[in-house]
Amino acid sequence: MNNGKNLKAVAYGEVLWDVFANEKKIGGAPLNVALRMKTLGCDVAMISCVGNDDDGKAIISQVKSMGLETNAIMQSENFPTGLVNVTLNERGSATYEITYPSAWDKIVLNDLAKKLVADADVLIYGSLVCRDEISRKSLEELLQTKVYKVFDVNLRKPHYSYEILEQLLHSANFIKFNDEELLEIAAAMQSPFTDLEENMHFIAEKTKATAMCVTKGKHGASLMWKGQLYHNDGYPVEVADTVGAGDSFLAALITSLLTGKDPQTAIDFACAVGALVAQSPGANPIISAAKIEELMLKV
Repeated sequence: MNNGKNLKAVAYGEVLWDVFANEKKIGGAPLNVALRMKTLGCDVAMISCVGNDDDGKAIISQVKSMGLETNAIMQSENFPTGLVNVTLNERGSATYEITYPSAWDKIVLNDLAKKLVADADVLIYGSLVCRDEISRKSLEELLQTKVYKVFDVNLRKPHYSYEILEQLLHSANFIKFNDEELLEIAAAMQSPFTDLEENMHFIAEKTKATAMCVTKGKHGASLMWKGQLYHNDGYPVEVADTVGAGDSFLAALITSLLTGKDPQTAIDFACAVGALVAQSPGANPIISAAKIEELMLKV
């Protein structure tokens, strides 16, 4: 899978350990996106912060072994590496308890981080990292850079405010929501609509975003790209857990679109990747091009 060859991406935000009942796995939405983009052939760097502790050293070691540029993952002497307690219900849907403060709440940019974004084709960022002013101010600085900006809306109560979300929306070229997030944010922006597509148009008109996508769980996703709407109805899989499925979906979609793939092919591919991640435990399972192709042919 090398369809992202030569695309230079930077992900900004949380890196952490997802703690499940019996094990822990590296995670954090921006890191999950970055790792999947790497497997798709992109040149990817991560900007974040971990504690100067065993958990932090283990994250840096593991991320480096997976091929990401880690020199912009800072180490904090004062704050621990982030942990998230993940609880799965009987359908594999996850709820998250996110420790605060964590090192990733305190990202302070170094010169390398700024240069990585200045030289990149795309910057991916989320909303969770803005719960703390220090990491939020660093992100605001990076958002001044002339780079294609992808905003991965990731609402985790109580860690967000509509005021900050609106600022992040206005900075983005591309916005990714799930269906519940889209409806919640559109309502907060005084949308008169209840329909997903009408609300996609509503938010596009209110912001400078020229593209967006909305994931709909097992019902697939919708993509707005260059004024056109594209849909995929989802691929049936046995869900192990939903952790990281949306992140891999976004990685596959952005990689495909920014390397010139046809938008319908891009959303079909992204839905297949997301479904295969949901079928496997954890956020970053290895999935092969053959498996993706096989699933896409089933519908």
